[in-house]
Amino acid sequence: MSDWDDEDEEAGRGGKKPLSNLAMLGFLWRQWMRRPASLFASFTLTLVAVGLDLCIPWASGRLVDSVAHPAASNGGAGQAGAWTAWTVFVALYLAFCLARNSFGWIWNPFAARNMEDMTGEAFARVQSFSSDWHANNFAGATVRRLSRAMWGYDSASDSLVIFILPSILVLGGLSLSMMLRWPLVGLFSLAICALYIAQNIILTVTYVRPANLKSNALDSRIGASLADAVTANAIVKSFGAEERETRRMTDTLAAWRVAVTKTWNRFQTVWLLQNLLLAALQAGLSGLILWQWMQRRATPGDVAFAISAFMLMAGYLRNMGENVRMLQKGMDDTLDVAVYMQTPPQVADRAGASDLMRGAALSGQLVFDRVSFGYAGQGASLYRDFSLVIDAGQRVALVGPTGSGKSTFVKLIQRLYDLDGGRILIGGVDIAEVTQASLRQTIALVPQEPILFHRSIAENIAYARPGAAQAEIEAAARRARAHDFIRRLPKGYETLVGERGVKLSGGERQRVAIARAFMADAPILILDEATSSLDVETEKEVAEATEALMAGRTTIVIAHRLSTVRGADRILVFQDGRVVEEGRHDDLVARGGAYARLSALAGV
Repeated sequence: MSDWDDEDEEAGRGGKKPLSNLAMLGFLWRQWMRRPASLFASFTLTLVAVGLDLCIPWASGRLVDSVAHPAASNGGAGQAGAWTAWTVFVALYLAFCLARNSFGWIWNPFAARNMEDMTGEAFARVQSFSSDWHANNFAGATVRRLSRAMWGYDSASDSLVIFILPSILVLGGLSLSMMLRWPLVGLFSLAICALYIAQNIILTVTYVRPANLKSNALDSRIGASLADAVTANAIVKSFGAEERETRRMTDTLAAWRVAVTKTWNRFQTVWLLQNLLLAALQAGLSGLILWQWMQRRATPGDVAFAISAFMLMAGYLRNMGENVRMLQKGMDDTLDVAVYMQTPPQVADRAGASDLMRGAALSGQLVFDRVSFGYAGQGASLYRDFSLVIDAGQRVALVGPTGSGKSTFVKLIQRLYDLDGGRILIGGVDIAEVTQASLRQTIALVPQEPILFHRSIAENIAYARPGAAQAEIEAAARRARAHDFIRRLPKGYETLVGERGVKLSGGERQRVAIARAFMADAPILILDEATSSLDVETEKEVAEATEALMAGRTTIVIAHRLSTVRGADRILVFQDGRVVEEGRHDDLVARGGAYARLSALAGV
């Protein structure tokens, strides 16, 4: 199980190993530098707050001295001095509170905007990754990585800027100020603080981080397993497999529990060492100041200063320990998104790519010019020096056994993969030279298993043309023979279809997908056995609608049932990435070759 987790997380990062902490700090810095003015203001207020915080222990010491001074008993100047010391002590703390709160008013919108931008860009980057990438990654795990990274960034940024940076400045400042007056006290304080910080960072990176990455991998697996089972709930129920899926999830949760307990226990071990160092700081600092007092080199106020300084330093050190752990966890949680942002899309638009023009300027002629292509990791190429011309307006059916290259043919037209060699042209334009978005907008696809968004029926139909008027949506639905069943629904076109369209029947989903293709009004149409989910009566109606949809368009039909290709202008018979026969139905049957054998087996 653990091996699978490691491989799964590595696949989610595009096969890359985790980034170093230094690289992750660079990623955080780039996020902060989106808004340098807000960052500068935040850092300035942090420095102001740190300076005020450093003054408070000295002010408390002066207050104690003013009270303990013999002149205080005579009233007058002594009492005035005490009240002045009190006023400074209170004013410093109020100013500190004002600076820290002012920081929050700037930092909060700064952080929220950066989280919004980072997550939006990461989502766009994931959207740009290839079909292969998405096929190799659980959707639930990807969603979990994105959402975890958003809050991981927030945790890491807050830990570093709000807590760790001020802690280092305050601890260093107090130690140096003590060193100027009592060198031995200052050196002791500085040594304990440096040791505390060093062991915290070293143990967190070398001892805690590996366990944390493991528990994160299992956390992603929980998201993947949840999404896998919930989206396939209909299948789970149909096989009565609820208990089996529950056991599967329980096993995953148990593995996560073991891993995360190990992580937390390692944090606990680091925390114990930190508390021991805090005890040493308390004993050493107070003892040394007491010794200085006994040597008449320190006043009662200095003792009060030492106690205040220890309390302040102890608070910052505890925060330091906790926030180094939070920083590490936040960076680990953000790791996947940082890798995504460094990973170029597997199929990318070329520099200077232009849009593929639509309308009369673009014919639907399709040309494969000496195309070579093979899937990664599958050895031999599927297509080798493959050439084919499909004239504009032709209706071409692709038939052949599974794995013969029919679906790959369609994927290459959509440029879901880059070619190993050769060119594909639409209307005389090399599809590698145009933007992918404009290319795919010239192709309308009706898949065998239509996928709908959990949105309204109207939104799903208009997905091909956002902003379409309601009348246009209804017209497309009528042409797809979908209007009548939509109108009978309680909310009509505003009915939510459920995740992937599960609230609709297979035939209803198919007709919505066909209406979406009507709305696209693209010059090239791909039908992946688009009527296979329909009953006989509805199939007849949709076949008529599809006939109208194909008019004037270059149409490619992936045929699983040969009865659907009788009317095709050309039938291409694929075998091992080659077209072994082509012609019309009657001619191919009469020829007695591969198509005739398939036709005989199908009883056509």
